[in-house]
Amino acid sequence: MRNRSLIAAALVLVVAAFVGHGLLTADEFTKADVERWDKEYMAVVAKGRALWTSPELGTNGVACAQCHPNAANTHPETYPKFQQQLGRVITLGEMINWCIQQPLEGKPLALDDPRMIAMQAYVAHERRGVALAPNKH
Repeated sequence: MRNRSLIAAALVLVVAAFVGHGLLTADEFTKADVERWDKEYMAVVAKGRALWTSPELGTNGVACAQCHPNAANTHPETYPKFQQQLGRVITLGEMINWCIQQPLEGKPLALDDPRMIAMQAYVAHERRGVALAPNKH
């Protein structure tokens, strides 16, 4: 009986070591990884800025930047929040779609559309360093 307990305890320690090792190394990355990720992120931000300043998302020649130069007054840090225009709590992507549909007179983007992700990345990048404040008005 004692041998079984020792074997069981040893087995638990071995499993814990493998699981613990996996947890400790799961988030390890190199300087090269970070540099690559930063480069890819900034490429998406640049694409978002290009969309933000272009009238291509609408049908009337209006661009997001005409009302929000440099993503001014978009406050991505306050989403999700209740938005009066839609009458419910929404995400930043939903607000961008409202603007595409209303002032720009365009068609909404799927929330996972690479263009929507790029626009959100651009807006968030412009407000980097600002503390999160969901539902702030």
